[in-house]
Amino acid sequence: MAKFVDYAEIYVKAGDGGNGCISFRREKYVPRGGPDGGDGGRGGHIIIRSSLDLNTLLDHKYKKTYKAQRGEHGMGKNMHGRDGEDTIILVPVGTVVKDAQTGELIADLDRPDMEVIVARGGRGGLGNAHFATPTRQAPRFAQKGEKGEERRLILELKLLADVGLIGLPNAGKSTFLKAVTSARPKIAPYPFTTLTPNLGVVKTGDFKSFVIADIPGLIEGAHEGAGLGHQFLRHVERTKVLLHLIDISEFAPDPVVSLETVNKELGLYSPLLLQKPQAIIGTKTDIMGDGRNLLKLKAYCEEKGLDFFAVSALTHKGLEPVIKYLVTLLSKTNQIEQPLNNS
Repeated sequence: MAKFVDYAEIYVKAGDGGNGCISFRREKYVPRGGPDGGDGGRGGHIIIRSSLDLNTLLDHKYKKTYKAQRGEHGMGKNMHGRDGEDTIILVPVGTVVKDAQTGELIADLDRPDMEVIVARGGRGGLGNAHFATPTRQAPRFAQKGEKGEERRLILELKLLADVGLIGLPNAGKSTFLKAVTSARPKIAPYPFTTLTPNLGVVKTGDFKSFVIADIPGLIEGAHEGAGLGHQFLRHVERTKVLLHLIDISEFAPDPVVSLETVNKELGLYSPLLLQKPQAIIGTKTDIMGDGRNLLKLKAYCEEKGLDFFAVSALTHKGLEPVIKYLVTLLSKTNQIEQPLNNS
């Protein structure tokens, strides 16, 4: 299984243009043949293209330099140099391309087969045939080809998912994902089991489906780099609905404090995240003891007008209402994808 990498920095250099040619027509029985130097070819562009065949930026973690072919020089007999071949860099769908020096957004490749030219090849120089005039019939100069553009780029992969699972470490996100999809994330009884985001597809009875992303656990200070979640907050931006999972088992921390901690980090990272539809899922009801955490969290959600569900992903209790809720919510905005086939 390929390692998940969602950030890379690369250097790109487009091809230089070919030089124009200085040449004169010299043939028997052709007096005063005149200049016939051809133009140089254009240097190759550097193009970044999104592809469904990739799901990680791993290749660009190790190969950091990309150069395009230079254009060929012009030749005599008005022969133009060949253009340099473009270099195409494939990245996963959902990749954001930025200028590493300025931070400027160059492209957001959020659909398959999108392309952007990130470095343009230099123009080829003109041959001396271009500079002949009635008063300057034998120009002995030509243009040099232009240099190709070069720049450093940042590639950031933001997963495309309909639903994002958020919450503190060990809140039961991976168990929930495994229960409602065919994904098989690592599950263990300790924090930070999930080190990379996991994706799963929920299929409903009418052949519709939607994608859920399990975002690694967030902790207080995540927006500043604490814990693991700061590496993956960017993936929350892509999701359309947030499911906030809260541990309400007997010995779990205060569920309201847990809820407010994660939402605070989302808001500090980007206030727009708090505007996404969000439902609260109380997890681990199979070991909730006297139910005090359940009642406290439910009362808080009612007070704040938040949709609330209590589930046990381990026993699958309460999962069906959550799936129906998501189907209805996503259907309202036409966000459930229709598969091309039933397989």
